[in-house]
Amino acid sequence: MTSANATPLPTLITQRLQSIDALRGLVILFMLLDHVRETFFLHHQVGDPMDVSATEPSLFFSRTLAHLCAPVFVLLTGLSAWLYGEKYQGRSDVSAFLFKRGLFLVVLEFTVVNFAWTFQLPPSVVYLQVIWAIGISMIALAALVWLPRPALIAVGVVIIGGHNLLDHLHFAQGSSLHVVWAILHDRGWLDVSEHMRLRTSYPVLPWIGVIALGYALGPWFGRTADASVRQRRLLIVALLALLAFIGLRVLNGYGEAPWSSYPSTLQTFMSLMNITKYPPSLLFLCLTLGCGLLLLRGFERAGQARWIGVLAVMGAAPMFFYLLHLYVLKVAYVLCVAAFGLNHGQYFGFDSMGAVWLCAVLLAAALYVPVRAFARLKARRRDIAWLKYL
Repeated sequence: MTSANATPLPTLITQRLQSIDALRGLVILFMLLDHVRETFFLHHQVGDPMDVSATEPSLFFSRTLAHLCAPVFVLLTGLSAWLYGEKYQGRSDVSAFLFKRGLFLVVLEFTVVNFAWTFQLPPSVVYLQVIWAIGISMIALAALVWLPRPALIAVGVVIIGGHNLLDHLHFAQGSSLHVVWAILHDRGWLDVSEHMRLRTSYPVLPWIGVIALGYALGPWFGRTADASVRQRRLLIVALLALLAFIGLRVLNGYGEAPWSSYPSTLQTFMSLMNITKYPPSLLFLCLTLGCGLLLLRGFERAGQARWIGVLAVMGAAPMFFYLLHLYVLKVAYVLCVAAFGLNHGQYFGFDSMGAVWLCAVLLAAALYVPVRAFARLKARRRDIAWLKYL
């Protein structure tokens, strides 16, 4: 039954935008799970790619699930930038906003985010991670938005498809290109001073390609775009990406380290799925972006299901959630060490991945209320300029 005061059914535009927030909310939960693992399961460290012969399946697939996070975040950042331009004054406003917000994220990575990971002031090591990569990608996109859309798509495809040709290119410390290349493609260490080093955990070149393609998706999500056409295009592009992953991976083709056969079918499958994130290989991006686009399509088609609304709340204030969960996890770890001591060598940690999952679920439930409150504040107070940056 409905009443005269009932909220009207959301329009197609609302569903279109809610699907974006819902996808962002889902990968935020995957990120939370991975960061709980990095906080309370660090005594079982994993590499990139992982050691299939020594990594238990529950840990392997939990980590693999988190692979969706960064590609989806970056793709949706590009898409959201296009939607921002549609809402305001076009490319000039988009370019200015991207440049300012990109700088803001870079500063945030060096300060608030890095302190949340290290609790060290002044820091001896600064980890340039996903917020840094998104920030630099936004600054690059501030220039790329002026390209015609076909040229922008070409730039994105060439970067994503071609950057693995550069995998064997390295520059030693002391070389004039070492710093630039460590930032763009070759994960490594940069010595800033005798007392500080930078770790380029997320080389940014492939992420620039991803954000460019995200921006190029924008017209499919415009106010006047046909939903059925959008969903068909999303399905086609997603399936092409996944077919490219399967074809290249089965053939041990270009874009990834070879997989191996194991006596166990499960381990062989794990080897097939064992792909490189730092920097993200072609196959890594084909798999994760293909899955991300399928989820985006599915969330829009799900309409106004209650669980979509819950995910959309989590994705409506992603930067607030990101900062909040980092500090909650750090404080929780410090309190656990104080209460229980170190129970796994130099770490305090859980004994199983089941406990990691349970902790992530409980934290998600606890964080939902403050994130919802901040998202409502952000939606209500559009006159507060700085809220746009969170």
